[in-house]
Amino acid sequence: MKQRILTGVIAGALFLGLVILGDWPFGLLVFALGTIGYYELIRMKKLNLFSAQSVLGLLLTWVAITPKQVSDSILPVQIGKTEVAIVLILLLLSYTVITKNTFTFEDASFIVLSSFYVGFGFHFMYELRNMGIEDFFFPLFVIWATDSGAYFIGKSMGKSKLWPDISPNKTIEGSIGGILCAVVVAIILSNVLTLDYSMLYLILVSILVSIFGQLGDLVQSAYKRYYGVKDSGKLLPGHGGILDRFDSIIFTLPIVYLLFVI
Repeated sequence: MKQRILTGVIAGALFLGLVILGDWPFGLLVFALGTIGYYELIRMKKLNLFSAQSVLGLLLTWVAITPKQVSDSILPVQIGKTEVAIVLILLLLSYTVITKNTFTFEDASFIVLSSFYVGFGFHFMYELRNMGIEDFFFPLFVIWATDSGAYFIGKSMGKSKLWPDISPNKTIEGSIGGILCAVVVAIILSNVLTLDYSMLYLILVSILVSIFGQLGDLVQSAYKRYYGVKDSGKLLPGHGGILDRFDSIIFTLPIVYLLFVI
């Protein structure tokens, strides 16, 4: 627990500092996190990290992460992110022929889904930060409140298992406690932050963020259980890998972005 807290404080302070700083330092952080997250998934599948197919998947991840305004400034007018992504996917599929199906269609599908799952998750982290620092902080603090509330309330009061086949330690009581903590934090933030949304709307958003954040956590647990690993990585002592810490965030931020834009 001491190691977990120490790592959380140091990594959290660094992350928040770059969030506040914004601009290109935050952009580099997002690309670094996305790159590591992608490689954590590739390693779970036991694919060669430096093979041609993994590198193509990494390029696809970078394409997904890249903001539209950046891609528009780099690519020719007639070509967009979609066209580049299609070419990379076709190259991956072609590689199944070149390798005489030792690299299979299933492997290619895994790489494409991993690239989009990680890439678009971190893409919307960048986009939401560009909307404004307070728009970014709201879902971030709601997710942290959900995680903390679910953990501590689940530990003290949890009796009914939420989804034992996927995550045996999670409880229904903890899940409900996480949602309640998210709502409390949303009410506090609605009075502290200068957001252009009503308190009722922020409460509704916080409930959705809490539910989908917990679902993102369960998705992470599901594929770790399937691939027989305890943590997605070892980069963060006491926490695991990047995906272990950002699973709820990358699963939730696309939804928050759409809700805030709508």
